[in-house]
Amino acid sequence: MTDPIKLTRLPSGLTVVTERMDRMETVSFGAYVSAGTRNETAEENGVSHFLEHMAFKGTEKRSALRIAEEIENVGGHINAYTAREQTVFYVKLLKENLGLGIDIIGDILTHSSFDPAELERERGVILQEIGQANDTPDDIVFDHFQETAFPTQPMGRPTLGTEDLIRGMSRETLMRYMGTHYTPDNMIVAAAGNLEHEAVVDQVARHFADLPTSPRPVMQAARYGGGEFRQVKDLDQAHVVLGFPAAGYGDSDYYATMLLSTLLGGGMSSRLFQEIREKRGLVYSVY
Repeated sequence: MTDPIKLTRLPSGLTVVTERMDRMETVSFGAYVSAGTRNETAEENGVSHFLEHMAFKGTEKRSALRIAEEIENVGGHINAYTAREQTVFYVKLLKENLGLGIDIIGDILTHSSFDPAELERERGVILQEIGQANDTPDDIVFDHFQETAFPTQPMGRPTLGTEDLIRGMSRETLMRYMGTHYTPDNMIVAAAGNLEHEAVVDQVARHFADLPTSPRPVMQAARYGGGEFRQVKDLDQAHVVLGFPAAGYGDSDYYATMLLSTLLGGGMSSRLFQEIREKRGLVYSVY
């Protein structure tokens, strides 16, 4: 039986992975950039997320409206997200429109215009997003936890950045960061659905040809600090996060650790849920 999963590494260093799923009438395609909060300096904290927003605000040949209309006119969906170790741009489309999705994702990652007027508008949007996070205790508590676990280092900084840094972030900072991190050997493109691997490779090679070339950045190793953080707010609830250093993805104990996590706190049958929700009725949400 032919393996439905195929991988090709282009001469540029860009990796293309696909999984063929014959019964599907749709495809999903994404570009996974190995750059997030962990790659930022203290002075540019929030640039990965800002860049994710700006990628959709127009290219040399498409306006922000045209990007949205081209995808949605064929019933597709386009979005992105930023995490501490990656930034992802993806589309979901009918199988016959995959070429359009690859074209648009490639376009926004290689020919974004960073129009100054659009940048100022999006700066305001991100400031609102930061304010929303600060007003959501069950969201912001994880930023406080991360900062306490990894103090004074990239892994401990907020993905959204701070208000002061976002207010002062320049177009040049965004462009420099993109030129440094959005390189072929720092990115993987993946597609799954009713597709032909060779066709995807050909289209990716064409639409991602203008990615910048520079040495792959070295991430700073994370150093777990730990400690305690408390913030008193005038709320009806308390939000508590308790965490420990644990096995990494490549560790032989990783899956045993995940199983232990599920037993202790993952789901309605876990020890944590049964004790403090079912037996004592002290909380609504348990994770």
